[in-house]
Amino acid sequence: MTEERSSQNRSGGRRRFYTRPKFCQFCSDKEQVINYKNIELLKRYITDEGKIRPRRQTGACAKHQREVTRAIKRARHVALLPFTGKYWEEGGQL
Repeated sequence: MTEERSSQNRSGGRRRFYTRPKFCQFCSDKEQVINYKNIELLKRYITDEGKIRPRRQTGACAKHQREVTRAIKRARHVALLPFTGKYWEEGGQL
């Protein structure tokens, strides 16, 4: 029985999560502009359910995260992005 337990991780089979330092891609690349029409860029900041990803996941600074959020909301209002993610699952154009 001790051999079976030794084959598992000591943390009960869970993997350890190591955070890596994240950097704001907009601060490092001054040429990149946040625009509501740039859907390919904005899709990286949205989950599969259509929610906006938080700063701790995206690595964006507070200033640029606010701009991204504003651009996503504008794109949703103009119907460039869906409000929910169910349209992506059905094979939509996005």
